[in-house]
Amino acid sequence: MLLRICSGGIIFYNDKVFILKNEKNEWVLPKGKIRNGDLAIETAKLRVKEETGLSFKIISTAGETSYEFYSLSRQKPVCNEIIWFIMEADSEEYNINNNEFKDGGFFGIEEALDRITYSQDKSLVNLSYKKYLKLKKEDLAIV
Repeated sequence: MLLRICSGGIIFYNDKVFILKNEKNEWVLPKGKIRNGDLAIETAKLRVKEETGLSFKIISTAGETSYEFYSLSRQKPVCNEIIWFIMEADSEEYNINNNEFKDGGFFGIEEALDRITYSQDKSLVNLSYKKYLKLKKEDLAIV
């Protein structure tokens, strides 16, 4: 099995979260593979910027998720492990990378949870939103 270590972001702006619709019509969070010994935080910043065009700051860590799939192109199973960061956008202005994604934007939390394809991502957004609200209330940032 091929192991891929990735990182990504859960980006909030007020009471909304940013999600993307990929080429398989799945609603997902921005993320990417960590390459050449890069740090997870740097990869998350780079991929979120590349995929969304958003300007943001990192507020906190959010945890990790993993999933497995069979790669037709590689002809072998793949395990993706993703390190997540909670981010706060400076505005709602975004520019989706249309080469990778069909659609995307900020959605209210409930609507985003209804749209997000994978239950793991739904749980991650739900827990991250609670942590985001708590940190905002306390005006803290730990990263």
